[in-house]
Amino acid sequence: MDSRKMRKELEERLKHPDRSFTYDREKDQLRIENIHTGKGITVSLPGIIAKWQDQKEKAIDEVVYYVSEGLNAMENKVELSGKEKNIYPVMRSTSFPAEAEEGVPFLYDEHTAETRIYYALDLGNTYRLIDSKLQQKEGWTAKQVRETALFNVRSLSVQFKEDRVADNTFYFLNTNDGYDASRILNTSFLNEMKKQMKGTMAVAVPHQDVLIIADVENNTGYDILAQMTMSFFASGRVPITALSFLYENGELEPIFILGKTKKE
Repeated sequence: MDSRKMRKELEERLKHPDRSFTYDREKDQLRIENIHTGKGITVSLPGIIAKWQDQKEKAIDEVVYYVSEGLNAMENKVELSGKEKNIYPVMRSTSFPAEAEEGVPFLYDEHTAETRIYYALDLGNTYRLIDSKLQQKEGWTAKQVRETALFNVRSLSVQFKEDRVADNTFYFLNTNDGYDASRILNTSFLNEMKKQMKGTMAVAVPHQDVLIIADVENNTGYDILAQMTMSFFASGRVPITALSFLYENGELEPIFILGKTKKE
């Protein structure tokens, strides 16, 4: 699969009378745009091709789905008022764009050196990141959005799967509701988990659809967590960070794992 074939495949599957396609050869990106509004989504072909090598048609299906849902969300009228229960925080890497393609800044807060908190309005099958234009149009302050989102994330379920490996316990929260990684902001939940730890508590958000909590009881546990986090990071639809974090006194501190059993 090369860029030409991938481009042709995406254009065929996303074809619509109201859409136009523009290919940037230098950046190897395809932009899909609504011809009436000028709003659109740009996708990087090399990243999709890399996923296609492992996932084949599933990789293309995911791109088509999210582009379609994203374009539909842009075309629909979006309001915050009356939708307070649908506002949530979403975790992203610090390399994620700080503004929409139109140059409108997103509302976000710094979280760690590796992560940021953005805010989104849930639209059902997708969500719309809240930007300054939407926020101001609705008359919402940044504080209102932030407090509403953090209140809502605490209402999400925190059921997880548990796995014991080499005398270390790993907990996986993976509901695929788009906010699994966002549960890292539920400090009450993290503090309750902390009470259950026999060893050191570590947390990871490799991509938006998983939260990993580890009860690390020996050095091997750090190695396993690092490998696990990297694997999730590489396969995630929206990668966040391949680093894990120690959770101590309500604070997240990045873990750098060197060699087989060293940590610093």
